[in-house]
Amino acid sequence: MITLRALRHRNFSLFVGGQVCALIGYWLQHVAVSWLAYRLTGSATLLGVLGFAGSLPVLLLAPLAGLWSDRVNLHRIMFATQIFEMLQAFALAALAFAGVIEPWHIIALSVFLGVCVAIELPVRHAYLLELVGGKEDLPNAVAVTSLVANGGRLIGPVLAGVMIGWMSEAACFLVNGLTYVVVIVTFVLIRVAPRPPRGTHPPFVRGLKEGFAYAWGSLPIRLLLMLLALVGLLAAPYMTLMPVLVKEVFRGGADQLGLFVGAAGLGALAGTLYLATRATVRGLVRVIAFASLAAGLALTALAWSRLPWLSAALLVAIGFGILVTSVSTNMILQTIVDDDKRGRVMSLYTMSFLGVVPVGSLFAGVLADAIGVSFTLFLQGTCCAAAAVHLIRKRAVLREHIRPIYARLGVIRE
Repeated sequence: MITLRALRHRNFSLFVGGQVCALIGYWLQHVAVSWLAYRLTGSATLLGVLGFAGSLPVLLLAPLAGLWSDRVNLHRIMFATQIFEMLQAFALAALAFAGVIEPWHIIALSVFLGVCVAIELPVRHAYLLELVGGKEDLPNAVAVTSLVANGGRLIGPVLAGVMIGWMSEAACFLVNGLTYVVVIVTFVLIRVAPRPPRGTHPPFVRGLKEGFAYAWGSLPIRLLLMLLALVGLLAAPYMTLMPVLVKEVFRGGADQLGLFVGAAGLGALAGTLYLATRATVRGLVRVIAFASLAAGLALTALAWSRLPWLSAALLVAIGFGILVTSVSTNMILQTIVDDDKRGRVMSLYTMSFLGVVPVGSLFAGVLADAIGVSFTLFLQGTCCAAAAVHLIRKRAVLREHIRPIYARLGVIRE
């Protein structure tokens, strides 16, 4: 049974209400930007560069943002990032409506958005604890926010395909900017209790080292982040190649691109619904192992599929596997991490997934121009499946180390 118990908290309900609009707008813009870049240049490499430029700030800045989030007012930082993201969307819309937009504009504004996201994501993970007031409903809050994100991922791309066909990419950018008006209103209404001061903080560099040492010294955190990094590097960049797959393999247009991206979103939404039915994080290690394996195998099959309905079904499986892997890892980490290091560990989570995607995107785009999109997808899927098999072999060791932590927290009874 699906449980949304985290929504009983007023602040969290307001936050989710704003994110419903923002995440539909985000995916609307994401598809429109990719389509516009490919329409202007016809280059898969440029799509890789675009993905690299937009996500590179996450790789570089997430650890700093994580340390920062352990020290500052999270509500104010979240509010500020939403305003800057709104301005980025309006800038894209203005350039597109004026008919002067160039590839370098798209890349530069993607980098700007990437900086905002690099700051926002680690802060968001730590901010959830303030919104629900304690750890009891925190795993469910993670699942609910993922449900909202993937609802947007399901609706936004389909809407983008329709809007691009009927109007233009500029209309998508404008709608995305307008969704942030709702987000800003919800942040004005949220009232969170400020965190009590934690005394003196270590110097900046030492604080970073402490976060890295804490994560590396915990075998569960280390192994989970390593698998997540491999999934982010090998599997998640498939989305960068969707415009190429649609145009070169299926000879389709923006509407088919929206449907394919929406199919992946449907799978991710199904994965979120599955996780929302779970009352505990117990057993999620096994789920992560087999979800990442399913994503890798489906990606290898997608490489050779020439039937649109089969490709859409495979994209559902890929979206499900990647989502379940990333969100289950998030749920486990949020449960076992010490509160005073939450921001730093969650920044490593962000860096391990979203941070490595730009490297994978750049590599996938260059490789697709060199050997073709099908061979590229096949290599990505095969490597992802191999990484999942390695985790399955290590599952017993991981379980042995994580059980005492669960027992101490009351997740299981020894």
